[in-house]
Amino acid sequence: MNPDRRDRLRDAAIEVLARDGGRGLTHRAVDRAAEVPPGTTKNYFPTRDAVLRAVAERCLEQYLALTEQLAAGPGPGDREALVALFRSLLENVAGPGRSRLLAVLELQAEATRRPWLSGILDPMASGDFAGFELAQRAAGLPVTPQRAAVVTLALHAAVPHLLTDGPGTLAAAGLDDPDRFVRDLLDTVYPPGATA
Repeated sequence: MNPDRRDRLRDAAIEVLARDGGRGLTHRAVDRAAEVPPGTTKNYFPTRDAVLRAVAERCLEQYLALTEQLAAGPGPGDREALVALFRSLLENVAGPGRSRLLAVLELQAEATRRPWLSGILDPMASGDFAGFELAQRAAGLPVTPQRAAVVTLALHAAVPHLLTDGPGTLAAAGLDDPDRFVRDLLDTVYPPGATA
């Protein structure tokens, strides 16, 4: 099978899942989104579970490429650089990462009924815990595993609110200003003068 066409179908399936949710993820919908002849998706991914697996694997590939790109950089050398990094990650939610993150949320819901999906998705969340802890250490903060986990959990909790874009919720959570949100989060977890 053609790997370029396979990737085109997987990318189209991410868009369909993000746009139409789990119920809208059909072979026909993916064919239309990928602009391929009817039946193409079914030839590559014969069942709905195969389509879900393909989407999950593609989301994981994209996540790993993004984290590899971030890891190749120098890392945040201080608190200000960490604020900039975390702010850019939050801004990505409503920007270029929107479809992938919406698809991941849909896949997480599907994983409650299809536990095998959790095995594919788990490296994304667990990777964030490890990567965000390293970033906090690189910034010179007095990191403990618990403090690092709180920061990661707060950033993860922000994602669905940023995706749904409810102005009242964003304002209540401080997410209407991602820079302020990150600064307040870090000040709460790592107040001035905090030590490990």
